[in-house]
Amino acid sequence: MRNRPGALEWSYRLMLAVIKPLRGLSSGGELRWLDRLVRPVERLTKGLVFDCRMCGQCVLHSTGMTCPMSCPKNLRNGPCGGVRLNGNCEVLPDEPCIWVEAWERSKKMSHYGPAIHELRPPLDWNREGSAAWVNEMKGLGEPEPEGWSPRAEQ
Repeated sequence: MRNRPGALEWSYRLMLAVIKPLRGLSSGGELRWLDRLVRPVERLTKGLVFDCRMCGQCVLHSTGMTCPMSCPKNLRNGPCGGVRLNGNCEVLPDEPCIWVEAWERSKKMSHYGPAIHELRPPLDWNREGSAAWVNEMKGLGEPEPEGWSPRAEQ
């Protein structure tokens, strides 16, 4: 299933359609009970399919349905300068660079594929281990820190 990003994109869009109307329904700890319920299911399913590291701010849809947190350097915005000529990781030379995989998979995604070109905000490590879908429901999916801009000033 992991190598079928188009089908995964479709399932993501379906799940988002269910979650989106519930955004902002609760803030703070009001949905802790739901997080405790969803977290083990999310950890199991996303762990098996995507090697998910439970960052709590999932960007699979914008990274070719490849978890950037599985990069040994935790890079969320593209590969380091050490990708080997064969496409393997500089840290784990016997494994493919997850960003090479993300790039190839993003080409197979009609809706979110182009999002691989977008700069993602830095990770809020306080959400590590929480359920990304519950965070999305709370409107906390991918927060932009104050003063952060995806466009570098020229």
